[in-house]
Amino acid sequence: MRAWRTAFLAGLGYGTMEPRRVIASLRSLGYEGIEWTTGHFNPDKPLAELKELVARTRDAGLEVSRIMAHEDLVTLDPRVREERIQRTLRVIAAAGACGVATVGTMTGPAPWDPGAPKVGRDLSEAAAWEQVFEAYERFGRAARDAGVTITSEGVFGMVAHDVYTHRYLMERLDPAVHKVNLDPSHGVLYGNLDVGWVVRQWGDRIGHVHLKDAVGRPVMGEFVFPMLGEGRVNWADFFAGLAEVGYRGFCSVEFESFDYYRQVLKGDPEAAARVSMEQVRALLGEG
Repeated sequence: MRAWRTAFLAGLGYGTMEPRRVIASLRSLGYEGIEWTTGHFNPDKPLAELKELVARTRDAGLEVSRIMAHEDLVTLDPRVREERIQRTLRVIAAAGACGVATVGTMTGPAPWDPGAPKVGRDLSEAAAWEQVFEAYERFGRAARDAGVTITSEGVFGMVAHDVYTHRYLMERLDPAVHKVNLDPSHGVLYGNLDVGWVVRQWGDRIGHVHLKDAVGRPVMGEFVFPMLGEGRVNWADFFAGLAEVGYRGFCSVEFESFDYYRQVLKGDPEAAARVSMEQVRALLGEG
């Protein structure tokens, strides 16, 4: 019996769908939570609208697993960087006002953005980390004030991208408000294949989990995030690790099998959520 609950990241076609339809769809498929993005939980909307979004989610018997507020924090433009930080700070404040437990962040620079700087070419690694640490310190202060937790994700190509580089970040931050969004897919691209060990290394520092598989190398165009069970994540070890550390939060499916989504599922987000739930249950031996 698992202690954690299953959520779905409301991206793909869900991102432009009315919240009530997203909620009804994911509830019908058996999900227990929704990971909203800033597409729906936009901090520039009136607070009353954001509270209504959270209330509707809960009225349907679901929970908001977290708000994904990923912003690239490494840039050569101080104005752009400050805008991104301020936007994240507004999300943190709004999440606290709405009673949402956690807000998700990442570091940068984003390898998929052709305009993002390259570490070692456009700025030093030291300068990139300095930008990240300064932003996270501000996020931490805001999180303490708002009563929420920051859950940071290591993402391929960024300064924090696997268990080792991510730990370098987390060791500098207050564990009371800074926890980890553990996504095993990015780590396996760098050879972190012992995913059960990775889970145990993080232990109670895990505040949220993404379910996503991966195969390939951490270079744009040389990897894919395939269907759960098709990549290099050893899901039996991963789930066993979560049980061993007593994880009781949310595991949120982040569907990024984009070619399958377009070519087979014809851009239907509910079909993606349905097949993902089937995969999770099969990997857990639940049906």
